[in-house]
Amino acid sequence: MMSDTVYDLIVVGSGAAGLAGAIKAGRNGKKVLLLEKLSQIATKLKATGGGRCNLSNTLDNTTFMQSFGKNGRFMTTAINKMDHNGLRDFFTSLDLETHIPDGFRIFPVTHSSTTVINALLQELKRLNIKILCDEKVEDILTKDNMVTHIKTQNNLYKTKNILLATGGMGYPKMGATGDGFTIVQKLGHKVTKLYPAMMPLSTKETWQGNCRADTISKVTIKVNIPNNNKLKKLTAKGDLIFTSTGLRGPVILDFAREITPFLDTYNEVPILVNLTHGKHEDEIIKIIKDKSIKEPNKNIIEILTFLIPKSLAQEFCKLCNIDSSINYKHINGESKNQLIKILAWTPFTISGHDGFNKAMITRGGISLKEIDPTTMQSKIIRGLYFAGEIVDIDGPCGGYNLQWSFSSGYLAGEIC
Repeated sequence: MMSDTVYDLIVVGSGAAGLAGAIKAGRNGKKVLLLEKLSQIATKLKATGGGRCNLSNTLDNTTFMQSFGKNGRFMTTAINKMDHNGLRDFFTSLDLETHIPDGFRIFPVTHSSTTVINALLQELKRLNIKILCDEKVEDILTKDNMVTHIKTQNNLYKTKNILLATGGMGYPKMGATGDGFTIVQKLGHKVTKLYPAMMPLSTKETWQGNCRADTISKVTIKVNIPNNNKLKKLTAKGDLIFTSTGLRGPVILDFAREITPFLDTYNEVPILVNLTHGKHEDEIIKIIKDKSIKEPNKNIIEILTFLIPKSLAQEFCKLCNIDSSINYKHINGESKNQLIKILAWTPFTISGHDGFNKAMITRGGISLKEIDPTTMQSKIIRGLYFAGEIVDIDGPCGGYNLQWSFSSGYLAGEIC
């Protein structure tokens, strides 16, 4: 069915990017239609940060963009248009207050993504922005390289501009199934290779499954592939959680962004993990010897708990064939050396992951060479704009990706 209405802007996708774009265009007096293929808006946004919705962080703009790697410079106009202070002002205008409880991450004071979505929804309603759910976009129609219509499974809508904010491939049950990539490729846009990112990783080892009760803080991870300087430079720091099948936690979510592309080349990626808050071998030896002298009746497990949790100490003793009931001084030299090395750098072998089903974000997307960073408009099709995860930009966890989505959507909505 053909709609008679001509929209100034049709936004496809109701995540952070799409909602910010629709609101900004609506505030500028534009006639806006928001299309969402699921039965309700902002499904993925609702799950962000475990439902607490880590909106952004307090990094200065330059450092923030550098955190995204070589593609970070592309974000300059969008971030300068709405940085973390601007985002907080934006939500204040929606009567939603934010705070910074740890001095870095920005949350709604409610720590509830539902209140964020409700605030955005109320503004959409106030601006009389039409929202249609259960409306899956199938094609963008053009004439003379300019958008004219959007075709859904049921309807055809006429529009002057389109903001495509359909996200990536992560969490397909929340609507991110890559529809936007298929649509833009038909129009001649290039999509880089897509990889799942920000997710748990599987390991060849299984012993860590006995340590699942413990979260290890201030962990350092590095790749351990000889003669590969590019990979050896990859490091990450943060909290680690053991699972029955591998590793997870903030440090792994960040590291997965770098590792998943290399699993295409290497079936396995060996890594080294420092679980002793950055202590090196000499420091570890000194601590163990000092504790053993001061408390000679303590066995090796009791001594090691000054450095690591008991469950981890028990597993290390097994790995080094050490009787856990004896004192450090009674351990043979070879086992001592092995224990010190594993305490300083514990080896793991990354063997796989659960794909896009468990990925919070997507690495890759529409080629940045084909997008004007000052407007977010396509360089191929006039009137076609992009925002958020659909483009080839992804950052670490900690509010980075959500800030980018809001900022890029806001910029596109202002220009449309």
